[in-house]
Amino acid sequence: MFGPRFSMHKSTTFPGFLVVTIGALWGVYWVPVRKLEAMIAAGPWVTWGVVLVACGCLAPLAWKGRKSLAASNTKALLSTALGGASFVIYSNGLIYGHVAVVILLFYLTPVWSTLIARFYLGWPTSLWRYVAIVLGLAGIGIVLASTHNGLPLPHTLGDFLGLTSGILWSIAATGINVHSKTRAVETNFIFCAGGMVMALLLALVLDRPNPDAIAGDFGPAVLGWIFVVGSLWWAFSLTGFMWATKRLEPARVGILLMSEVIVGAITAGLFAGEPFTGFMFLGAALVVAAAVIETLSKPAYPHLGVVRGAGRQELD
Repeated sequence: MFGPRFSMHKSTTFPGFLVVTIGALWGVYWVPVRKLEAMIAAGPWVTWGVVLVACGCLAPLAWKGRKSLAASNTKALLSTALGGASFVIYSNGLIYGHVAVVILLFYLTPVWSTLIARFYLGWPTSLWRYVAIVLGLAGIGIVLASTHNGLPLPHTLGDFLGLTSGILWSIAATGINVHSKTRAVETNFIFCAGGMVMALLLALVLDRPNPDAIAGDFGPAVLGWIFVVGSLWWAFSLTGFMWATKRLEPARVGILLMSEVIVGAITAGLFAGEPFTGFMFLGAALVVAAAVIETLSKPAYPHLGVVRGAGRQELD
């Protein structure tokens, strides 16, 4: 999630394997999310419970690093919290939208990252990154057209949540890249705390049932799933990801993370009853190609992080 200041280690095999595995794990994230929604239709309130569990898991270790957090740049903390907020929006997009479409909309990140770097930060932009923008927009246009009666535009609530999450993540990743220096656990704690705030805002904006109205539905099975998602996906996998990316070249991280797109699209087509047509395959391939080109177009020590993350962090 957060590609760091790169430092060469003797072996990158395990970190690389970890990135691929975590990407694949997030590719099936839609499964428990939709399972929870089927058990208790509470939308963002369930997401709030999930990130609350994650914060609880991370709190003891984050407390040990409180001095580092206290000394952190305010912009770094806000950027990290915004990253968590973007993931909560993405999580809810998977509930209300077509899984593969939401994932691909999120992975338009190279488009927004390039535009932010060029026009807001004033960083030079190579021709290849403009090629990535064209491919990414063309790809998602084909995907949307194939799922929304020929209109290459976002249509459902899930579409707009997926698009918004990708844009916000690009902004957050840029800020993390420029300002953040905290360790993986501390970073993820702030990340999840930002997610809690966004989940609450979404619950209010989307007018979901309040917790008191659905309290009786929170049985052991629901609470168990909330604990699994909060601990496995949010607390442990994201912390592991942040640790691993400190030990890999950002370009490699960006390519390895394509496992999420591939696994998400395949599993949604097989198990969610969502069609994955030839046009969707073509659009997905263009989005993936855009992400790979955007990643490989960066120098060995980039200013802007990889597709799904950026961040200059000190090695543990």
